[in-house]
Formats: sequence, C-alpha cells, structure tokens
Amino acid sequence: MSHNTFGHLFRVTTWGESHGPAIGCVVDGCPPLIELAEADIQTFLDRRRPGQNRFTTQRREPDSVRIMSGVFEGRTTGTPVMMMIENVDQRSKDYSDIKDKYRPGHADYVYMQKYGIRDYRGGGRSSARETASRVAAGALARKVLGSGVRIRGALVQVGEIAIDRDAWDWETVDRNPFWCPDPQTAARWEDYLDGVRKAGSSVGAVIEVVAEGVPVGLGAPIYGKLDADLAQAMMSINAVKGVEIGDGFAAAALTGETNADEMRMKDGAVSFTSNHAGGVLGGISSGQPVVCRFAVKPTSSILSPRATVDREGNETEIVTKGRHDPCVGIRAVPVGEAMMACVLADHLLRARAQGQAS
Repeated sequence: MSHNTFGHLFRVTTWGESHGPAIGCVVDGCPPLIELAEADIQTFLDRRRPGQNRFTTQRREPDSVRIMSGVFEGRTTGTPVMMMIENVDQRSKDYSDIKDKYRPGHADYVYMQKYGIRDYRGGGRSSARETASRVAAGALARKVLGSGVRIRGALVQVGEIAIDRDAWDWETVDRNPFWCPDPQTAARWEDYLDGVRKAGSSVGAVIEVVAEGVPVGLGAPIYGKLDADLAQAMMSINAVKGVEIGDGFAAAALTGETNADEMRMKDGAVSFTSNHAGGVLGGISSGQPVVCRFAVKPTSSILSPRATVDREGNETEIVTKGRHDPCVGIRAVPVGEAMMACVLADHLLRARAQGQAS
C-alpha cells in the first residue's frame, strides 16, 4: 500500500493499524533547533483520545506518545522525527462476526477488491485510529509555525442541528464534550446524541477550523494553491465527504458586490472589511484568518441491521458490535486542527525556500 505520505518539505508519513501493536508517524523536513518534548505532543493527543465521554467510542487508549528519533537534548536535529503510540485496548473479537461481511458505507469492500486482503479488526488503515498519528504530526507542525499562528477548531453542526453563529464564543469550546462554540446548542446535542447512541445509530457532523496570524503569501498559483492543499488534507481524514474554504458553497448564492472582500488602509497596512474568501485569494494567503470547514459522514459501524454481501457473494445482513462513535465528527476537531497545522507548516517552509520576504 502506497500513498501514506503527505506534504512537500514538511513531509508526514503515518504507519500502523487500528488493532496492531502500535501506530505512529515519521516527520521529515522539520527544521533543526526547535525545542520539542513528548509533553508538547501529548497535550494535543489528549484532546483527541477516545473514551473521554459517553458521546465517543469507549475504547480506552491513553495515547501516550514516545519520540523515537530526531530530537537531541530537547531540540530537533533536522533529521526525521519518529513518534510512536502503542495500542493497548484492542478488542479484535468484537469484529469476528463481520470478518467475511462488508459494512455498507465503509471501506471494507473496496479494500478487498483493491488489495485482495483487508484487516477486518477495526478497519486497519481505514480506521479513525490512524488520525492519532496526524495529531502528533500536527503538534510538531505548530512548533514550526511558532506562537504567532493560532489554530482552533470547533464543531458547528451535528446531524441536522447547527449552531447559532451569532452566539459563537471560542472560550466555550473547551467547556463541553463537543468542542462547541455555542453552549445552548451543545446542550441540545447532549439529548440528541443520547437518543442516537441508545438507538445504535450514528449521525454526521461539520467541523470548522480557523487559523489566525497566517502571514501573507503562503501558497502558489495553479498547482500549489494553499486552499487546494487544505482541501486535499481535510478530504484525506477518515469519513470526510466535503470541504469548504471561506463561504464555500454558500458563495454561489452571493452577488459579486456581497462576495467581494473590500480593502482599505489601516495603520499603514491593507485591511479587509470581510472574509468571504476564507483568507485565501488565488491560492495565496491574504493575511486574514484562514477558514476551512469539512463534513463528516455518519459512522458506518452501527447496531441497526443493514443489507450487505459477504466475500463469497452471498446476500446477507450485518450488525456491527463493539465500541463505536455515535458521531465520529466530535473527535475530528483536533484532527482538522492538526491537518491545518501540517499544511501551513509545509507552505511556510516552501515560502522560505523560495526566499519569500514575508
């Protein structure tokens, strides 16, 4: 299996399977002399790890990271940084009933058709477990970007229930189990997801990631566009089915006058009166906040019987037991933040390599 690496100068390779002994990543291209300790990585892994509340999978993984290479005396050396996270709470027997059946909406069928073999224990590489490796890489990417760039994510829709954007409060995000910036909507989601969980079903979600402090000039025309790379990065996250930059699809309903982010001068610098473009113009960052949203489909592993076929081509039904998220989008918030960080770090290093002044 190829295509496990993304990025150009800040290159991330993830490895491992959901029910294997460990997962991890190798980051190549990290500049030297950046202060880095395992605690810097662990902070972000703790935000993503499963089993923290009743609305996520009850798999109990501490997600303790070990830095295996690329750091000496507390600083990066410029060589590949390898990070490892052991799997300690696999329950492979939960999947024994479906080892010969394909879950509708899951990658089971296409993996078997493409490779002739699949790891049915949690989905192997198609499992959301893989995203812990991305979060580790994203923590390192934040160190490359420096404290001037702030990346935050929030859950803005669960199923059919969206937040009230007028009530957006970043301070609320860390005070509820949903990373929700609207406390009243967070309370509604609790009752809603309790019903979904008890029914053995699942729902989708929309996540928004915002990066502030991004300098002007990241990205390049045509095939090196910042927003194109962001879209590819977010689409590579498990279960993601759509990505928007700025107003995204809503821009189709705007007029040219409304959509235009008008410019004025403020304190000797260019200032924008709006940010419909999401901080990217012509594939190049404008200096405004970079805004990206992505939609996550409902979890495919559910208790409701679904029609399917098995490896022998027999029509049958499938029920997926085990510990699964009623809304996998909840834990996708720190993953989206990590992918934003990795893309921005890659583009920052590419800009430096070209001698870009900003």
